[in-house]
Amino acid sequence: MSLPKTLAEDVARNLVMVARLIDEDPEEAYAYSRIALRLASRVAAVREAAGFAAYATQKYAEALAEFRASRRMTGSVDLWPVMADCERGLGRPERAMAMAGEPEVQKLDKAGQVEMRLVAAGARRDMGQIDAAIVTLQSPELASSSIQPWTPRLRYAYADALLEAGREDEAREWFGKALEADKDGSTDASDRLAELDGVAFVDVLGDDEDAETDGPVSSSLDDSPAGDDDVDERGDGADKA
Repeated sequence: MSLPKTLAEDVARNLVMVARLIDEDPEEAYAYSRIALRLASRVAAVREAAGFAAYATQKYAEALAEFRASRRMTGSVDLWPVMADCERGLGRPERAMAMAGEPEVQKLDKAGQVEMRLVAAGARRDMGQIDAAIVTLQSPELASSSIQPWTPRLRYAYADALLEAGREDEAREWFGKALEADKDGSTDASDRLAELDGVAFVDVLGDDEDAETDGPVSSSLDDSPAGDDDVDERGDGADKA
């Protein structure tokens, strides 16, 4: 759908702000997406941007509605994994699992299929099926030595699932592999490894803003248990991997 030039420029400016702010200030990005939506609700790119802005602010029902609208307009399956992850966000992991078995998954590119695998594994974990989640993540992409954009998140999700299953040594190995692949710092694999090794980073500044330090100070916590906080893949996958 084409828009008059002035209107198209207004919409484009708002979409630029959504893209610029969505990671740093999701609420502000959401506000810009609503403006764009009011101006051009029949443009698929606007509906998609509005969906991602709603997703970033955990408005999963709204995000799902926008993604569905965009898909109706374009016929594309690219949003299928994030739509499934919205179902997880709405507390419906069984629906996410059902979507993982639909024919649309076979139409996704490799990145989309990996994202769908991450979402499906997250849904298994939501349902308390940790062993099934581990099996879901085991794939040629996980075993490959080739580093792809999705590699750090896939390895990280596998390590985190192993840790939840009590397989600490294997988890440590895979957090290490995730860190090796994570050149952009997209995961906190280094922090998770530190937790497993009983290392804590201490803020030596405390309340004294005038104190100076050259960097974090680590101390060995021999009596502290290894950390095992759950990680939500949403927001890894689909960004729902």
